[in-house]
Amino acid sequence: MLIRPYRPEDRPAVWKILEPMLRAGETYALPQDMTKAEAIAFWTSPEKQVFVAEADNHILGTYFLRPNHLGGGSHIANCGYVTSPTATGRGVARTMCAHSLEHAKAEGFRAIQFNFVVSTNTRAVRIWESFGFSVVGQLPRAFLSPTLGYVDALVMFLELYSS
Repeated sequence: MLIRPYRPEDRPAVWKILEPMLRAGETYALPQDMTKAEAIAFWTSPEKQVFVAEADNHILGTYFLRPNHLGGGSHIANCGYVTSPTATGRGVARTMCAHSLEHAKAEGFRAIQFNFVVSTNTRAVRIWESFGFSVVGQLPRAFLSPTLGYVDALVMFLELYSS
């Protein structure tokens, strides 16, 4: 699997990955009715570095890396990851996470913070914890799941350098 920078010609393939996630409404606090243009503009906004996971000329996932905050918080990265429903269970999220950790280090980030991990997204939580992320906060009933109602959101954190 190759992780490479997003290119504008990847837009249709990235939309095919983002759309099912948006329509399901179970993992990201984004409007379920986002249009293609809105979703692509959000995912590829200028402050983000965007990557795709590709195998056999098919894009299987995408992730972004950005500063979590400006100024005094800009040394902490934030990421978002989405895997194609057809590639679930094939190690795509794990590969993208590993790449993002290395890339964040290379970019000089000192840590990565996930601000809003939906607690019922247990597959993602397990993957992030396997990389050493810790739950540092829990936001009670912060996410409205279309199927489960109000569920908790987690704040997860990983230091990349220990000093």
